[in-house]
Amino acid sequence: MLDIAEELHRWVGQGRDFAVATVVAVGGSAPRGPGAALAVDSGGTAIGSVSGGCVEGAVYELCRQALEDGTTLLQQFGYSDDDAFAVGLTCGGVIDILVTPVRAEAAGGPGGAVVAAALTAAARGEAAALARIAEGPEELRGRALLVRPGGSYEGGLGGHPELDRTAAAEAHAMLDAGRTGTVLIGERGSRCGQPLTLLVESSVPPPRMIVFGAIDFASALVSVGKFLGYHVTVCDARPVFATRARFPDADEIVVDWPHRYLASTGTDARTVLCVLTHDAKFDVPLLESALRLPVAFVGAMGSRRTHEDRNRRLREAGVTERELARLHSPIGLDLGARTPEETALSIAAEIVAVRRGGTGVPLKGAHTPIHRPIHRIDSVA
Repeated sequence: MLDIAEELHRWVGQGRDFAVATVVAVGGSAPRGPGAALAVDSGGTAIGSVSGGCVEGAVYELCRQALEDGTTLLQQFGYSDDDAFAVGLTCGGVIDILVTPVRAEAAGGPGGAVVAAALTAAARGEAAALARIAEGPEELRGRALLVRPGGSYEGGLGGHPELDRTAAAEAHAMLDAGRTGTVLIGERGSRCGQPLTLLVESSVPPPRMIVFGAIDFASALVSVGKFLGYHVTVCDARPVFATRARFPDADEIVVDWPHRYLASTGTDARTVLCVLTHDAKFDVPLLESALRLPVAFVGAMGSRRTHEDRNRRLREAGVTERELARLHSPIGLDLGARTPEETALSIAAEIVAVRRGGTGVPLKGAHTPIHRPIHRIDSVA
């Protein structure tokens, strides 16, 4: 549900009652992963999506029913080829959906105040993890616990205090990794005589895209990066080019030498670095540092000749072959791109393929899965 937190936060502020359906787990081919949500308010307004359209109508009705009777339920949808009019996923997958009502009086229902706090945190861009019981005793289903960075938590799952501590530790680990998914807590950890399945949704600040080189291609890449949900920074040592007028969509514009800025700013395992300067005096010291950072992607623009010359210079600077193998150069997939916009699409396509494990080949004629499997995280606590 945290993927639509901004709108739901507004609904809470407006005093609306609503029910939210959240994908708990998926099996086989499914269009959306755990955490994807669809919400329906008391007036029938719907936002979000859980399946890309396959079962939205049925889930909408489940939300309306949850608003009427105030109960939390878990429903599974799978593929049906026996009845052309049956509700199911035409892609052949299976999804489990948790439907939870949220009243305007946030403290009125189990976990309501915690859900409201989680929506507030996510809408503000703060890091937090929301843990809810998806499978377990009916009286505990829908209970929620909110975990902050550092491990502090609020709310409770309605059982033994040891269950709250166990769930908080599991949710904190998920938050540290920026992951959303399910966690299985065994009978001993649950303290209620049976295993529990928790849905843990992590809300973390958007990943960073740092674009080095304030050129026309960079302007197009900034726009695509924003569309993909990145917090985009443009860095260039030349103040005449690194301007707000040239990069109106950028979250941040930095005038500094690229390698110096990279050394001073924060990066993590989700950060992507795009080097578009194709000038050795900028590229080499920058890439020498970038290729040693634990980031998601490092790519550099340039012709084949520029690429070979840059690799030679990097080797002379002490970059190892293993480090050099991390460099995506020339950057982008072969789309036949010509314009800055087409080139930006090419670069973005490679970033998505690298981060999601795609091949970059056409789906037509390929035997790779359309939707990559999303692995369940099991922990017997």
